[in-house]
Amino acid sequence: MPSASPAKHSANKDTAKKKAKENTKMKCPFCGHLETQVVETRMSEDGDSIRRRRQCGACEKRYTTYERPDVSFPNIVKKDGRRIEYKRDKLLESIGLALPKRPVSTEQVDNAIERIEEKLLSLGQREVPSTRIGELVMRELKKLDKVAYIRFASVYRSFEDIDDFKSLVDEVRK
Repeated sequence: MPSASPAKHSANKDTAKKKAKENTKMKCPFCGHLETQVVETRMSEDGDSIRRRRQCGACEKRYTTYERPDVSFPNIVKKDGRRIEYKRDKLLESIGLALPKRPVSTEQVDNAIERIEEKLLSLGQREVPSTRIGELVMRELKKLDKVAYIRFASVYRSFEDIDDFKSLVDEVRK
């Protein structure tokens, strides 16, 4: 019997790897079954994550998972000296408080958060003052929406009187 050529053996190996990836052990969020199948895979526009549509082998419901690199963000040093873990959700919530009824899409907010996170990582520091993050948020909001920027800045900078607020509005009008 002739043996398989190296190219054919490699192709069979690749097919086996692909099938193994398609049938992964991921718990279905609906029924808890461990056999799911990847039915669609897409790379995000910026190339930073992979979106997978999965289907449960038992209940046949579909759901989406996202795959992102696991990176270590610096700890945040609060004004009172406490050190806390960076949390993307908290950043999203803070930005969201400035955006009610503003014409800013979820995609624009996600992109702004990505830029803030890229900046945090590029600093190469283990700890970052919370004031630095506040300044990064203000810079992104100023690009996205002037009203949201003023809302955020008025709380972040703790204005004492109307003159401080007026100065900020004048700055934005320039």
